[in-house]
Amino acid sequence: MVYKNKFKRAKQLRPATNHIEDIPDRALKDSIDANQHELESILSKCADLKMRKIKIFGAASCLLAYFEEMVDGKHLDNALLRTLMVPRPIESVSAAQIAETLQEEFVSIAATKVIETLQEAVLHILKGDTLLFLEGSAQSLAVSIKNPKDRGLEEPNTESLIRGPRVGFIENPQTNMSLIRQRIRSPLLKMEKFTVGSMTKTEVIISYLEKTAPEAIVREVKDRISKIEMESVLESGYIEEMIRDARYSPFPIMQMTERPDSVAASLIEGKVAIMIQGTPMVLIVPMTFWSAFQTVEDFYTNYIFSSVLRWLRYLFAFIALVLPAFYIAVSTYHQEMIPTSLALSIASSRELVPFPTWMEMFIMEITFEALREAGIRLPRPVGQTVSIVGALVIGEAAVQAGIISAPIVIIVSMTGIASFLIPNTNMSLTFRLLRFPMMFFSGMLGLYGLGASLIAMLIHMGNLRSFGVPYLTPVAPFDPSGLRDVLVRAPWWTMRARPNYNLGSNALNESKTNGSGAVSESDNAGGMSAKPEQGDIMK
Repeated sequence: MVYKNKFKRAKQLRPATNHIEDIPDRALKDSIDANQHELESILSKCADLKMRKIKIFGAASCLLAYFEEMVDGKHLDNALLRTLMVPRPIESVSAAQIAETLQEEFVSIAATKVIETLQEAVLHILKGDTLLFLEGSAQSLAVSIKNPKDRGLEEPNTESLIRGPRVGFIENPQTNMSLIRQRIRSPLLKMEKFTVGSMTKTEVIISYLEKTAPEAIVREVKDRISKIEMESVLESGYIEEMIRDARYSPFPIMQMTERPDSVAASLIEGKVAIMIQGTPMVLIVPMTFWSAFQTVEDFYTNYIFSSVLRWLRYLFAFIALVLPAFYIAVSTYHQEMIPTSLALSIASSRELVPFPTWMEMFIMEITFEALREAGIRLPRPVGQTVSIVGALVIGEAAVQAGIISAPIVIIVSMTGIASFLIPNTNMSLTFRLLRFPMMFFSGMLGLYGLGASLIAMLIHMGNLRSFGVPYLTPVAPFDPSGLRDVLVRAPWWTMRARPNYNLGSNALNESKTNGSGAVSESDNAGGMSAKPEQGDIMK
């Protein structure tokens, strides 16, 4: 069954202004002075704009236009200017022939392109290219000698591992694409580029495996991104909010990672990756609820240990969500459920406390969240000290002063630790947020309020879709074959098929072949189907 998405055209709240598109899209002039005047009027008050007039080949007049800090100065001198300064007999050669000769001889430069319009010339200057104008030619030559301002490859801080690769994405999409291609060496790996943001002109790259990723999902991703109308796109969060399903749901609909091995594994499963210029965070769609509790390290270690750790995450995620609300409900409305000795201990600890249980819990939870946020925003050496010492000092002082009871401090601390076991940051934030309405309804209605909150949450998750894929797949709708990588991490020799929720071709290493040994087109087609066939994922 194909789920139709009700995605509407995405627009920014304030009206977008197409700054580049407002530039006249007329042809360049054959005078370098006229072109220089137009560029200076459009890029006025730009102190870093450099306009240099030189003589190339010892005779022809030429104009170079570029932004100083965006161009590699040494490469400009060695690869471009030295070639231009070599004297040549060009008295009988036209400007068009000179431009053609330059384009053919710049073999030491990565990329050159002929520019014919003013709008395109300004766009290439803003991207960091060097533009070369010849006197007598109505064309310009864009030469790519950019000065990359990228950091080196490092281990991701947000997804640390004990066993696995120690490299993560950076802010350069070209480098990120190469990191993926190093892991998937197949001609079926496709990278398609889009430009989003009328002011920022941010590059967005869609990556997927052809004949593996469902064509309907790939087409839907392209359609949503192409309909975005914004002035600026500075991070993946802009794209995530504009193209996601269920915009008012707190649950993450797209997976976020900065690990190339995680992206490569998702692409092999049939998912689609979205890389955005200027951020190391890559979005992966579609996403299910269960993928938020999985890490790539689960597949690097023994399946027994991985399965136990996966169950541990599920258990503590449930504790992080329910424990404070359960304590409020039981201690306020259902004291008969508490053992007598424990009830007497709780009562004695609350003897001097002036607040009701629900108010105690709210005060401590809000204080704990504030300390956690302060620890993140402060400088790293100071932040950890403030968050840990602050929690200990405030908790101990509050208990000694009789403002908060000791069981509340224990429960809030355990809840905070439990939320750290959720690998997905967005899912952890969701559980931390949903904890408060559950505490409110438990304080109002006891266990009935807690049960109603859980049922409402399950109904909401059951209605969620991530690019047409049910959020609780393969549990709802139920698919027994998919449970081998959800509730447990089954051994590799038993995981021989891609997940059914991808709705695409499942064949991988043991695809059916025809008599010549080539993959049969009918067996490896990447179309949508109501119930895709089970293909092998391991030999």
